[in-house]
This record gives sequence, structure tokens and C-alpha cells, in this order.
Amino acid sequence: MPPDVCPNCGTEVPPGAKACPECGSDEKTGWSGEASYDHLNLPGEDFDYDDFVKREIVGERAIPRGVHWFWWLVAILVIAGLIGLWVL
Repeated sequence: MPPDVCPNCGTEVPPGAKACPECGSDEKTGWSGEASYDHLNLPGEDFDYDDFVKREIVGERAIPRGVHWFWWLVAILVIAGLIGLWVL
């Protein structure tokens, strides 16, 4: 199966084509199994998925410092407000 884009000249290759319509490249002259994925900009073999998750999703700290105090304060104020409404 030919790549979507010719790895030699960058021209779009129609599905099922035997060669690039622009430069004539084919399996024998420059296409390979990896050529169809070269233009996707995928990470290489040295990609560390666990490190990626740690940096991009979790960050340095999963829960930023001080957030839990904020939610305790909000809960106390909500409960006090509900008790105040119930007493009136």
C-alpha cells in the first residue's frame, strides 16, 4: 500500500497507486512500510509514555497545595448557610 504523501517529493499519492504521480517513486525506489507513517510526526522508539503522562497530565503535583482548605471552607459556609435558613 502506498503512503498518502510521497516521502521523496511530498506530493499526495492516490490510494492504490503503484508509483508517485509526480516523481515516480515506488516501493523499489523509496517507499517502505515506515514511509507511510513518516509524515505523521509520531514519537520515536525512545518515547517514554510514563514520563509523558507525568509531565502533561499529572504535572508536578496531582493536587495543588492549599486547594483542600478552600473546599473545606466552602463546605463549612454552605452548611452554615443551610442551618441559618433552617433556623429562620
